[in-house]
This record gives sequence, C-alpha cells and structure tokens, in this order.
Amino acid sequence: MAEKRSPRAARPVVIASSRPWNRDLSRRISAATGRKVEAITDPSELTADRLAKIDPEYVFFPHWSHIIKSDVYQSFACVIFHMTDLPYGRGGSPLQNLIVRGHTTTKISAIKCVKDLDAGPIYLKRDLSLQGTAEEIFIRADTVIEGMIKDMIAKRPKARPQRGQPVLFKRRTPADGTLEPAVSLDQVFDLIRMLDGEGYPPAFLEIGKLRLEFTRASRKVGAVVADVRITIPK
Repeated sequence: MAEKRSPRAARPVVIASSRPWNRDLSRRISAATGRKVEAITDPSELTADRLAKIDPEYVFFPHWSHIIKSDVYQSFACVIFHMTDLPYGRGGSPLQNLIVRGHTTTKISAIKCVKDLDAGPIYLKRDLSLQGTAEEIFIRADTVIEGMIKDMIAKRPKARPQRGQPVLFKRRTPADGTLEPAVSLDQVFDLIRMLDGEGYPPAFLEIGKLRLEFTRASRKVGAVVADVRITIPK
C-alpha cells in the first residue's frame, strides 16, 4: 500500500453496488466527470489488492449490503451512503424504520467507512422524500446519490465528525412485516409500501393455513387497495 500514487486530479474512482438500478451508474459518472470509473458488483472482487491496482481517490458504496473488510476501508477513502440524518438512525433497515416512525422526508448522509457501524465522519448530506413504494424511494435515492458522487469528485469536501446523540435503529426481520399489529389504514398502507421493493419480503397476513402477501398499495378514502398473492406455505 506504500506505492507512489498518481496525481490526485487524474485518479479514478470505484463504484461498488449490487443493485440492478446502479448498473449504468458508472458510465454516467464517468461521462459527467471525465474520470475513469471502475464498477464492482461482486463482493469477492472488493479486495485491497485489486483496489491498490486501480488506485482510486474514492470507493463509493451507493447500495452495498456486504461486509467491507478493514484492510479496504483503512487503506482507501470508502464512502457509504446512509438513508438517515446521521447520527440519527444508525443501524439496519433505515427506510422501514423511518417510515414506521412517521417520517415523510429524510436525508442521505455520505460518510467515511469506519469500524463502528454508520459512525464515520460526514462528507455531505442531501434531502430525500419518503413518498411512494420502497422501490420508488430507492430509485429516487439513486438519483440523489449520483448527484452527491459528482459533487464529491468535483469539490472533494472534508469529512467532519458526526454531532449529536446517536439514535440507533434495529434491523427489521421478515416477521416484522405482518399487518396484524396495524391499528389504522395509514399504518397498513405504510407497512405495505415500505416493503414493496426488490429483495424485500412483502407485508403479509396469515389466516389459518393461508398466507396473504400485499403489494402495489394505494390509499383511498376509507380504504387501502392493494394486490394480494395468496399461498399455502408448506
């Protein structure tokens, strides 16, 4: 890791993401900034040895649910994008935890990866609406994150320590997706939409031997209308 580095302005960046809507992000960032951009989608390819050969100024993680090894984040400027106004909302399932707490807007925080979860210094923050389904929110977040990456490459902001008392979020489990505890139609609507996205088990109800899974919810006057998939689990 002690090799001589190329001039800062000419150094490439890396974008590590496994989300399908990020497949074209590297090309767009390269076209907008003139930088060479390397894409990593496989966790096994995110190694210190490979990054040393690329010599990136930043390693951006727009959506990454895998462990980042210490020799990676200690040797390179690894930037994580977290969907809360840190230090509020450190921890797992930020989108769902925000919605169940009644939030309609949030911020995306770009932070330097450190050992402690979501505790790194902050490069910058941007606003994000929490309207729509989980998938719609993540696609909207991707647009915001793309702008943040461009800003960081252009302006190279200094990372500053988080300020305030941390509020911790607990990662939600598939069992938390049941609609049974809901006491209002707004809660039903929020529970369905916040799990309506690729990779999430949908909101559900179990009635006898039947499992009802809900997607594509819309809020109507006096009702929630949604698609329902009915199965009999084995």
